[in-house]
This record gives sequence, structure tokens and C-alpha cells, in this order.
Amino acid sequence: MQIKTWFVLSIACSFFSSAANAYEYENSYNTEGYDYAPSEFAEPINDPVFAEEDTFVERREPVRYQEYRSPHVVRGHANYASRLPKKIAASGEKVIVINPRSHVWGAYTESGTLIRGGLATSGARWCSDIGRPCRTKSGTFRIYSLGSSDCVSHIYPVGEGGAPMPYCMFFNGGQGIHGSSHLADANLSHGCVRVSVNDAEWIRFQFATRGTKVIIQSY
Repeated sequence: MQIKTWFVLSIACSFFSSAANAYEYENSYNTEGYDYAPSEFAEPINDPVFAEEDTFVERREPVRYQEYRSPHVVRGHANYASRLPKKIAASGEKVIVINPRSHVWGAYTESGTLIRGGLATSGARWCSDIGRPCRTKSGTFRIYSLGSSDCVSHIYPVGEGGAPMPYCMFFNGGQGIHGSSHLADANLSHGCVRVSVNDAEWIRFQFATRGTKVIIQSY
């Protein structure tokens, strides 16, 4: 009888001990406000188009794109023009330089002096919505079309069109420079070069003309 009593008490103690441990384990984690979403698989916050697909496969660290800030020299703001050389070889004509590696654009005078620059979002390595690369073609081109603030895309969004492209300036087929509110310190577009709307307006009315040289540097 004593053996049976000891056996029952032993099982009961074991049960309560396990329950206590389980309760302690369960309550050792505070799950309130816990919102896990791996940033390396998150879409870029500056653009609804999930463009650089292969970047997320190749890179293990989280991809965080810098949000657009003023390209001008203002306290507390990034000066993207500082990524460009202040002087290039004089060509005798105005030149717009796009650097997809540094994600910047620059306007140079006939004497090769940089007078303005800013953030530029060029074409992506891959556009998942159309299933192909979207890189802006490297080379030297000339602006052949100057648009107004009412410019819109006839292709994007796919199947709809109508995406705003204020002050569009085409230089290579359907590829051009235009204003956009979807900017990032990265290459995310479908092939055009996006700059801030203010920058696009300045280029359109204060700098570019038909025939202005555009240099797209290599990626």
C-alpha cells in the first residue's frame, strides 16, 4: 500500500513540475507587439515595383534603400552631387551625366563644370512584372523630345499605363529622364532615369534643349 501511495505521489509531483516548467517557458517570451518580417525579402519602400529581384538572392544582408532627401546642400540633408566630379573635360557643349553605380545625375557646362546634381534612380537589373532586365542602356545619347508636367507612361503600370512622368526628356527610344516621387538610392525603374520633380523641371527649362548630350555611365 505504501509503495502504491509513493508511486502516485511521485507521478503527481512530476506532472506539476512539468506544468510549472511549461508555464515558465511559455511566459518567458513577450510576444506583444512582435511583428517579424525579414527585411531582406521586403519590397523597397520607395517603389511598388519589386525590381532588383536577383539582388535579394545574391545578398544575405538586409537591403535597405536610402529614402530620398534634398540633393541641395542643406544642413541635415544628403548632397548627392558630392558623389560626382566637380570638373570633367571640357567638351564645348552642355552634358548631363548619369551614374547608375552612384545613383546620381549631374549637369555640366560647356567648360566641364558641375552646376547641379542630385539623386537618380536608373533601370533595374530585373523587373518581375515584365520578366526581363530593365537596365538603362549605357552610352552617349542626345535628347530628342522635351515634355511638359503632364507627361505620362503609355505602358506602365503594365496593362494600364498612366504612370506620371513629369517633364519627360527622351534620349534613347522609350528611355528618358523624368521627374518622380518614387526615388531611392538604388536602381529600380523600368529603364528611365528618375530624378526629383524639382530637378526634372530645372533640367527641362533651365538646362536641356533638343540635342543636349546625355552620358549614361556603366553599371
